[in-house]
Amino acid sequence: MRTALFDYDLPSSFIAQQPAEPRDSSRLLVLRRATGAIEHRRFSDIGDYLAAGDLLVANDSRVIPARLHGHKSTGGAVEIFLLRQQDESGAEWECLVRGRGLVEGSEVVLTPNTQYPISNPPRATIVAVLPSGSRLVSFSAPVRPYLHELGEIPLPPYITEYAGDSERYQTIYSRPEGSVAAPTAGLHFTPELLLALREKGVGWETVTLHVGLDTFRPVTAEEVEAHAIHTEWAGLSVQTARHINEVTLAGGRIVAVGTTSARTLEWGGTGSQGIDPYDTNACPWQRVAAFEGAINLFIRPGYRYRAVDALITNFHLPRSSLLMLVSAFVAQTYPADPDGGRRILLESYAIAKAEGYRFFSFGDAMLIL
Repeated sequence: MRTALFDYDLPSSFIAQQPAEPRDSSRLLVLRRATGAIEHRRFSDIGDYLAAGDLLVANDSRVIPARLHGHKSTGGAVEIFLLRQQDESGAEWECLVRGRGLVEGSEVVLTPNTQYPISNPPRATIVAVLPSGSRLVSFSAPVRPYLHELGEIPLPPYITEYAGDSERYQTIYSRPEGSVAAPTAGLHFTPELLLALREKGVGWETVTLHVGLDTFRPVTAEEVEAHAIHTEWAGLSVQTARHINEVTLAGGRIVAVGTTSARTLEWGGTGSQGIDPYDTNACPWQRVAAFEGAINLFIRPGYRYRAVDALITNFHLPRSSLLMLVSAFVAQTYPADPDGGRRILLESYAIAKAEGYRFFSFGDAMLIL
């Protein structure tokens, strides 16, 4: 498929600059795949579409303070954005950098936050310029223990007007730190909503996928199949896998909260079991299996979902792999027409724009049934 098929026009006025308050007051577009029917609700109404015995599965990864500031010995300002840890100690990272003359051997003195002053912060040295344009950076000490004193939570570049509490860019159930961007479909949940869903008999489990920036980057290859999908660390515990399989046997639905949860669940249903995700004849005896490690599953139209029955998601960037993942989920209802999911999804996006929905990380949500 041509990547251009996943492009659409989105004026900047549709990009949410402020989160909804309270979290669950955001709007909810409900799309029924089988008919294409659409309903307009509030996220707080999501329980109307979930039944006792269903299971919500969310990504509990927490965003790290990945944006660091500093200066070169010559005085020039530098920004370092942590992307991926490269060694076990946490002293070597792949980073994006901003500043002049940051070549191999450049040294950077990191600047502590004024709120948390520390003495003798680690120094950073540019070890290599990587083919992608990012840098391999070596710190004089493992940097993770200093992140809350040195760094700040990074918001996506399209959010330019938010100056509120950075905790608003974390889900209320986030625990293990490791992401450089939030799993944003989960930002809509409040403690009160989770309690109401539990009282209704809807189950709750978490998986972990540490989100990287590549998740949100547009696909630049002309053909979708030529895109090299990124790799991220994820884990699905034995307890969660058992619960998912038990819910399935009992007739409940597995509802993925966000595309990162969906990728993790599907890897548990395909990659971790050595199953070709594009083989429509494959039928594993169990829904998912536990795993922990790197995943690189590229879900696009033609993919056969095995672990997800319903999907909660936000509205995604044009030409992104996330838009392709959601298109593949919608297309599951149209096995004879893999492009049907893309058309229906983009039609729903057009309706969302006409109805004034807000897009991207701080925006509104979709529930796809």
